[in-house]
This record gives sequence, structure tokens and C-alpha cells, in this order.
Amino acid sequence: MRPRRSRPWPPRSLADAQPTTAFEWIGGEPRVRELVDRFYDLMDLEPAYVRLRAAHGASLESARDKLFWFLCGWLGGPDHYISRFGHPRLRARHLPFRIGIAERDEWLACMAQAMTETGVDPQLQARLAESFAGTADWMRNVGG
Repeated sequence: MRPRRSRPWPPRSLADAQPTTAFEWIGGEPRVRELVDRFYDLMDLEPAYVRLRAAHGASLESARDKLFWFLCGWLGGPDHYISRFGHPRLRARHLPFRIGIAERDEWLACMAQAMTETGVDPQLQARLAESFAGTADWMRNVGG
């Protein structure tokens, strides 16, 4: 008979498990909501994001929900956005808004600040920043 080993809790396989999606890595819906809320709060608070804030109209509530729903699915979690609106068609949905280099850079700076302030893991933050930069650049619809 083998001696009984004490087992660590949680089991080693769970404790050492790496997240399989960015959604898990960031911490699921509560942390995505925290990130999105900080992102939009910064638009209201920081003069550096005044152009970005102005593009969103009087209320940010609809934008908060839509970005939250979108990011959940984009990060590998539930497809809340798609279940409500269908395919995101990001570029087409943003064509009515003037998006040039300055607007792109404001969006990226605001998101970077929100990720830092909400404590997104620096390694995940770097990966997300790279993906956000590619998407934000693709969204540009005016030169300069």
C-alpha cells in the first residue's frame, strides 16, 4: 500500500492552469466592465480625450454597453454583441465618424490609461495594445 500524499488545494492542475483566452486572463465580465467603465470615465475626466469624448454625443451609456458586449466576445468570452446586433462590422459602423490619426491616437491612449489604471496584467496589456493599435489604424477613414 502506497503512503497517502496530501493534495494541494486547489489541485495543482487548476492552480497552474494558464488562461485559454484573453477573456479569462483579464478576469471575465467583471473586469471587462471595469475596464470599459474606466475608459469612458477617462473621456469625461481628461482634457487629453476631449475630441474622443465629443464624438460620442451627450450620453456614454449606450457606448459603454456596446463596447463591453463587443470586448467580451472579442476577448474570447460570451458573444453578447453578436447575439444582439449580429456581426460587428466595425469599420462600417464607424464610417459616420471622422477617424484620423489624432482620433486613433486618442482612443489608444485612453484605452492604455484605462488598462493601466484597472490593473490589467502588463503582459496582457502589451498584447491587447498591439491588437487595439492594428484595429484602430484600420478604422481610420480620413488622412491625418
